[in-house]
Amino acid sequence: MKVLVSDPLSDVGIEIFKETPGIDVDVNTGLTPEELAGIIGQYDGLVIRSATKVTSDILEAARNLKVIGRAGIGLDNVDIPAASQRGIVVMNTPEGNTITTAEHTISMIMALSRNIPQATSSLKEGKWEKKKLKGQEVFNKTLGLVGVGHIGRIVADRARGMKMKVIVYDPYIKPEAIEKLDLEPVSFDELLKRSDYITIHTPKTDETTNLINRDTIARMKKGAMVINCARGGIVNEDDLYDALESGHLAGAALDVFSTEPPGNIKLMGHSNFICTPHLGASTSEAQDNVALDVAEQIVAYLLHGTVTNAVNVPSISSELMNTLRPYAVLLERMGLFQSQLADSAILEVRVNYSGSVTEYDVSPLTTAMLKGLLTPILKDDINFVNAPIIAADRGIKVVESKSRTSEDFSSLVKLTVRTLEGENIISGTIFGKTLPRILRINSFYLEAIPEGHNLLIHSQDSPGVIGRIAITLGNQGINISHMKVGEEKENNQNVILLTTNSIVSVEVLEELRGLESVFSARRIEL
Repeated sequence: MKVLVSDPLSDVGIEIFKETPGIDVDVNTGLTPEELAGIIGQYDGLVIRSATKVTSDILEAARNLKVIGRAGIGLDNVDIPAASQRGIVVMNTPEGNTITTAEHTISMIMALSRNIPQATSSLKEGKWEKKKLKGQEVFNKTLGLVGVGHIGRIVADRARGMKMKVIVYDPYIKPEAIEKLDLEPVSFDELLKRSDYITIHTPKTDETTNLINRDTIARMKKGAMVINCARGGIVNEDDLYDALESGHLAGAALDVFSTEPPGNIKLMGHSNFICTPHLGASTSEAQDNVALDVAEQIVAYLLHGTVTNAVNVPSISSELMNTLRPYAVLLERMGLFQSQLADSAILEVRVNYSGSVTEYDVSPLTTAMLKGLLTPILKDDINFVNAPIIAADRGIKVVESKSRTSEDFSSLVKLTVRTLEGENIISGTIFGKTLPRILRINSFYLEAIPEGHNLLIHSQDSPGVIGRIAITLGNQGINISHMKVGEEKENNQNVILLTTNSIVSVEVLEELRGLESVFSARRIEL
């Protein structure tokens, strides 16, 4: 088996490949896309970091490729749907750099508080500015965490060691689960109002993009400091500059930017702003950890078929893969759908299998559902291995049941999700042997292909509504691929599920919500 390492990788990972019988490794970094496409057909495995872009064109040339391993978490540089379509397993290493990133956040807090970068620069210029560079203690200050996953929890632990008070906003975890961590759950507004320091620990999603902006900064305590070592684009850099310039914020620190490298943006000229070039995971220990993890995972898969930390395939035996893979796809998409329906923290999921699918071990299918359920919240941090663990950590109760008979279909899966605000039900099945279908969305019965860009719209059942929706989308150059309409006669309402050829922007979504007789419209990305 041949493995290509196309980005710089710590020697500990290279040595594992070299010392494993049956594995030949080539290290060839800095390849152009054309060069990579020209040689990738020789290899069974590919190891990358962030530089290599694994596009559909590259994958088309990768006729022997079986596995892609990312030494790190983020997989924005891999076309995962195209890899899945070709049966290529995509893995990451989500645990290798959590401590490193958390420690970098703490370092940023201390550097901001004591003006360390500014003092270093000043002293090297021959100045002695003790009064100008007076700092502040973190003792007894309030740290507000936006997100309390693995990294957020480590930051909280280190902050409490410095005797800081820690409060947490995480809408995807029920308050009782946060309290079990001996942390105080608060609303977003309360966190903004009370925090002396605000640190970000969420992936970049539709909900978190531009989360820290002019409006949310205005609601922060005067003199607060903002730190982001998570993902670029969560903090609006222009609005952050204005808040520092006005004196409303006392300081800010970014390790990540909306564009990287960021160039000479306005923030770079502000004395109360400090920054690093995406160093959150850049320690020798973290790079050794992720190199070790990715090498061991790829060797285990190529030589033994063992799947670890895969983001696109559950752990199903090769004998059952052809039978259960369509169900795994269905369950993952149902989980994705349910997560995007939820408007508050998820408390419980109940998945009922009925019919012929109950003849098999369905636990991998439940894991696939949990992976889909958590993906909109955690993005690349979630995979088929850690999904059940993270669900349990977040206090999500998972109930699995089986019924041997299914009245209308050979197999049927019903997924019920209970949140703080209510309950949603989705049902699905497999048509033929390989075609996933959604059959029910709450009281709306339909037959829908669970894929692509979708809109779920509730409207009044009256003439012209559907036409106005279609015209609005058409005016924006958005084509409707499929449309399903269902009636809720008791409420004189329609439920409309649209599949579009491109993603609908926030602006178009707001335009749809403003149409006469449209009650709600939300995107469902599958």
